[in-house]
Amino acid sequence: MKIALVHDYLVQYGGAERVLEAFLEIWPQAPVYTLLYDPKKMHGHFSRANIKTSYLQRVPFAKSHHRLFPPLMMTAIEQFNFDYYDVVLSDSSSFAKNIITDEQTLHLSYCHTPMRYGWDDCQYYVQEFGFPRWLKKVVPFLMNYIRVWDFEGTAGVDYFIANSSFVASRIKKYYGRESVVINPPVEVNNFFISPADQLSDYYLLVGRMMRYKKMDLVIEAFNEMNKPLKIVGRGMEYRNLKKKAGPTIEFLGRVDDIELAKIYSQAKGFIFPQEEDFGIVAIEALASGRPVIALSAGDIKERIRDGVNGVLFEKQTKEDIIKAVDRAEKLFFNPIIIREGAMAFDKELFKMKIKQFVEDKFKNFKNK
Repeated sequence: MKIALVHDYLVQYGGAERVLEAFLEIWPQAPVYTLLYDPKKMHGHFSRANIKTSYLQRVPFAKSHHRLFPPLMMTAIEQFNFDYYDVVLSDSSSFAKNIITDEQTLHLSYCHTPMRYGWDDCQYYVQEFGFPRWLKKVVPFLMNYIRVWDFEGTAGVDYFIANSSFVASRIKKYYGRESVVINPPVEVNNFFISPADQLSDYYLLVGRMMRYKKMDLVIEAFNEMNKPLKIVGRGMEYRNLKKKAGPTIEFLGRVDDIELAKIYSQAKGFIFPQEEDFGIVAIEALASGRPVIALSAGDIKERIRDGVNGVLFEKQTKEDIIKAVDRAEKLFFNPIIIREGAMAFDKELFKMKIKQFVEDKFKNFKNK
């Protein structure tokens, strides 16, 4: 079976890139087709992979300002040729699923989400990334075209895999397609439970600093409560968040995996104030035996059993976060029970499920 992998772009390292790494562990010889690749931003990840980029790789500023290039990305993803391959497995939240394959090639798409800024987050997308005024006026008209292109491109996908039930419902709503749910991989065995006498009094936030993650609300809440909060990550909102933070807030930037596991395991609790398609960082906190205080939205509300492995709150407000933290501090959480619930997301289980799915679908496809 000759297989190729397709990824949107390799210009930041996050959950989608971890999925791609898992694919490469299953099929290490598979080439990776992607629109853009910036080795510096990958911090050594994919350095041994056979990366094949589009013509956008040679376009000035494309790697550093990729969000300004949707029309070019739409044409670039269609120019890859997959005639040589039996199977193409795309890994997509935007463009990768819209590749063109012939009738002899099976196309399976692991979908992190239907293109959010094309469907339900267009206005937010314009505000989040601070586009110039003239471009803000053009974007809504461009999005109409992108939505049509995005929908029509799904006709080339033979089977969808959704990363969560939440995403499966969005695939059904926007594309009218059914999907199989296989949750993303989490390196649960990299995390551990600390002894009770090593627990600290700080709460923890982990992730890219973007507006939609609502880190500003958490900072406001912890300023008011005068409780310690550690934040791991970087991003475009760093300066704004830093200005807002009081003396109990500590910014740790990027930390290595060993240090991150220690920070998770010693935290009093983990704060998750945003809606996500699948919250890998929240699962990492659970794998560390720490309770998660989360917004009751997206996929994470299916993972948190209120009062057992965390606390859910209903509104993205400072007040709701404060109430949730206060309630969590009055509860007892068993770290062993919390960790047990995270083991279902083990990376090796993910690899087994994906490999079996691909092989089964290819066998059926070949026997048609």
